[in-house]
Amino acid sequence: MSSNTDCFTASVNPDKDHADSAKDPVCGMSVVLNGTKPSLEFEEETYHFCSSGCHDKFQADPEFYLTGGHLKRRQNSAGKNTQYTCPMHPEIIKDEFTDCPLCGMALEPIGAPADGPNPEMVDFTRRFAFSAVFTIPVLVLAMGPMLGIPVRDILGSQVSTWAEMLFTAPIVIWAAAPFFKRGWSSLQNRSPNMWTLIAIGVGAAFLYSVVATLLPDLFPLEIRKDGTTVPVYFESAAVIICLVFLGQILELRAREQTGDAIKSLMKLAPQTACRINEKDQERDVPIENILPGDRLRIKPGDSIPVDGVILEGNSSLNESMLTGEALPTPKSPGEAVIAGTLNTSGSLIIQAEKTGDETALSGIIEMVVSAQRSRAPIQNLADRVAAYFVPTVVLTAIATFVIWMLIGPEPAFSFALVSAVSVLIIACPCALGLATPMSIMAATGRGALGGVLIRNAEGLEGLSRATVLVVDKTGTLTEGKPSVTNIAPVDGRSRKDLLALAAGLEKGSEHPLANAILTCAEGENILPLPVTGFHALSGMGTHATLPDGPVAIGNRAFMAHQKIDISALEGRALLAEKRGETIAYVARKGALDGMITLSDTLKKEARGSLAVLKKQGLRIIIATGDSEGPAKVVGEKLGLDEIYYNLLPADKKQLVEKLQNEGHIVAMAGDGINDAPALVQSNVGIAMGTGMDVSLESADITLLNGDLRATARAVKLSHETIRNIKQNLVLAFGYNSICVPIAAGILYPLTGSLLSPMIAAAAMSLSSVSVITNALRLRNLKLDEGEA
Repeated sequence: MSSNTDCFTASVNPDKDHADSAKDPVCGMSVVLNGTKPSLEFEEETYHFCSSGCHDKFQADPEFYLTGGHLKRRQNSAGKNTQYTCPMHPEIIKDEFTDCPLCGMALEPIGAPADGPNPEMVDFTRRFAFSAVFTIPVLVLAMGPMLGIPVRDILGSQVSTWAEMLFTAPIVIWAAAPFFKRGWSSLQNRSPNMWTLIAIGVGAAFLYSVVATLLPDLFPLEIRKDGTTVPVYFESAAVIICLVFLGQILELRAREQTGDAIKSLMKLAPQTACRINEKDQERDVPIENILPGDRLRIKPGDSIPVDGVILEGNSSLNESMLTGEALPTPKSPGEAVIAGTLNTSGSLIIQAEKTGDETALSGIIEMVVSAQRSRAPIQNLADRVAAYFVPTVVLTAIATFVIWMLIGPEPAFSFALVSAVSVLIIACPCALGLATPMSIMAATGRGALGGVLIRNAEGLEGLSRATVLVVDKTGTLTEGKPSVTNIAPVDGRSRKDLLALAAGLEKGSEHPLANAILTCAEGENILPLPVTGFHALSGMGTHATLPDGPVAIGNRAFMAHQKIDISALEGRALLAEKRGETIAYVARKGALDGMITLSDTLKKEARGSLAVLKKQGLRIIIATGDSEGPAKVVGEKLGLDEIYYNLLPADKKQLVEKLQNEGHIVAMAGDGINDAPALVQSNVGIAMGTGMDVSLESADITLLNGDLRATARAVKLSHETIRNIKQNLVLAFGYNSICVPIAAGILYPLTGSLLSPMIAAAAMSLSSVSVITNALRLRNLKLDEGEA
């Protein structure tokens, strides 16, 4: 630390050309030493700053700036400008906050929800308050006589009408300006939407009323009240605007709740971390100042701030918010830890490996955000209807006006105008457009909090229709942590030499069987032989070279491929396979050297999870590269009789293709490595993750805790999401199918009255809110059976 401070001293001392200045260690600016700028003494050195902001940053973490950490952070972090997208049209992406050119909805920032207030919410709340203040006197003037308030008798009809116009004009001209702007944009972009209908409806009611007020002589005597004033609808225009603002505010508040899951994930990472410097001094510093390689102290009750590895200490971590697993996971030196998990007991010292946007937690958040912007195939139905919706509503309004003018009772014009405006206002394409994306946003957020990461909405919908689930054995049905049970060299060979050779061949492999052999060798202090020229056949084995000849390790099929006779150990191998053990044969110079048997433990939750999956309507098939014996033993323990064994990655892919050709919709659950071809071929790929790797590109869904309980959660989430979307579509379609004819006056012969445009506006606003409220129910969905 002292060397870093010494080399920095020159930069903070006065410049040669400017003896009265120093360099700000935070921003690098030249600071005039005139006593007006803040300064700070650290380790007997005085540092000067251009502002209190730089002073406070330095005071919080001096070492970070003195060692050049801020320069490393600047190099490692590429500046990302905020982009904005539309909830209904995720293909629309803009670099600035504006309105969607297709639907007129205000765009929202891509990524984590903003901490500050929604600018559209602030603007609409202000305009709503303004509208409400001016609408009250308009209602008193228009509706007073119905309530026994003789205001029109006192002022007279003509003065009252003029007063209504004067109070309504500011509402329409200023408060409702965004409505008309969006309506005009929709026409310019040839994408009519809700704002088109509102602008036409409100504009028609207001303009008609203005003309009726200023030029009453243009209208026939039959429709004039007392032969002087023409009926006006200023109160309808004013109240419609108020109610639309109210509905938009309610909708915005509801939509904000779809981001609650992301906010919850963001809160998992602490804002500070306790860093240990080279002098073993500990200091709490801002989380953004942590760099890879830093040592951190994690106290009991603290959240892990970064992805890293444990250097010292033992503890248990609560990973439930990331994996859905309620029980804490024991951790010891050498094991990885994930940002956002909670240290429940002992004190730990960890070394940071991934920080900031590189952590698994950031990857999870980014995947959720990406999934929320994706489109489900079921949305195509809503899109097709929406394309014809607004033109149909406008034509319906015109037809309504014409029919009332031709066959309606007097005053026919008033009836025609009220009915046409009501048709325009009550129709709600917004509810139709929000039906799918709101459910997807709520579902992906809920899934992330249960350890189910959904890569795209198409995968979620596909899983809801799946009829077959193909599962890998190792790591999916079993723990994926096999251990060596027996080392059997052929006669005349050394057990130690056999294990050393096997360890040398498996060195560098990430397969669970390879790790088991290497762990066994390490436990017996046996060094792996230094073999060269590795060549692996996926799902079979590896061959390489020693100075005295070729060597190989693999399964029965691999030995046959290498033309190596294994009959010397055939009897022992058959007994091992009957016990459910996996066999790795080892050969040297074309002859069998021996075999190593390994066994894996069945996951304790496997049987119960498979029972739930069967109850959900799925046919379960095991597909494994293991031999017949271990595969059938696992199948018997789980009550499964459809078992395919000795499969290479290509064979698993062919199995999926065969099932698809039979008409099945196939979901494939595997580890994302050897199973990648089958995961890609399947209709829905499910990767059994570990919490550290959320970038399995071959999978549509990643399960962070890697067990079948999470698979059952994913299936339930998919079924409930599609059910929720269908409910939303029924609400939207049903609402418009029922309300538009009522607004047109179809019930007038029975009731003798028309639907007021004001009531139509309230109904229109509530329709969108009802769709969003229904979608938000998914946030509280119980994913596990018996979950409280």
